[in-house]
Amino acid sequence: MTVLNCGGRRLDLSRPRVMGVLNITPDSFSDGGLTQTVGVALYRAEAMVAAGAAVIDVGGESTRPGAALVDAQEEIRRVAPVIEAIASRFPLPVSVDTSKPQVMRAAADAGAGLINDVRALRLPGAIEAAASLGLPVCLMHMKGEPPTMQQAPVYADVVAEVIGFLRSRVGACEAAGIPRERLLLDPGFGFGKTLTHNLALLAGLGDLVALGLPVLVGLSRKSMIGAITGRPVEERMAGSLAAAVLAAERGAVLVRAHDVAETVDALAVLMALRTWEGGDGGAAAVGP
Repeated sequence: MTVLNCGGRRLDLSRPRVMGVLNITPDSFSDGGLTQTVGVALYRAEAMVAAGAAVIDVGGESTRPGAALVDAQEEIRRVAPVIEAIASRFPLPVSVDTSKPQVMRAAADAGAGLINDVRALRLPGAIEAAASLGLPVCLMHMKGEPPTMQQAPVYADVVAEVIGFLRSRVGACEAAGIPRERLLLDPGFGFGKTLTHNLALLAGLGDLVALGLPVLVGLSRKSMIGAITGRPVEERMAGSLAAAVLAAERGAVLVRAHDVAETVDALAVLMALRTWEGGDGGAAAVGP
């Protein structure tokens, strides 16, 4: 599968692409409070599009460790006007980062073409909502819930357990009428994982790719980058770019990133090398 139909808009995953992060929240770990109006959101979205983002991911509830939960109506109030504004102005797909069926429906009505769910459609009614909307869905692994997920998570074999969980969710989606052709997988870096778990997942990402579905990764500015480099959130770009390239080398085709232009450039270098090694003698773009 190389092209996803995202509500009538194409997402070409024949090579690594960048998903721009646009959080409409006061408390997200990296950019909380930066996008509180539709005008500012459009300004940031325009910059992402110009930088080469293939999809923009709009979220109205922070899922950082310890984050407070947000009710569905507040989440809709935050994301629906932004999604509508972006979808009406730019031709690329817009993704909604949510777990709630009510928000999925409102976001789809506003023009969202992809559902990005950190809970892998496990909330009551979510899998039914996704099936009825007919949009692609990214299923992510998370151990526990955001308020407590980083309190001493334990795995016997993190790679095997994450793959087993995602395989079971794919089966549940198929049983609910969501075909494999509409699914993406995300191992959930930083969601109920220690640094050791995250490194094991990155090293073993090829095993997840081997399931045959597109793999999305979210490594941008996360605590694992801080733990490795010793740098605060605002100084983690270089580490995030290295992690993005390593993930793409191992088969990830969608990289969720805050620093869109820099991530597009980093992946362009990887694609240039792949093209040269393939004998085509030229560089392949990573943008839309």
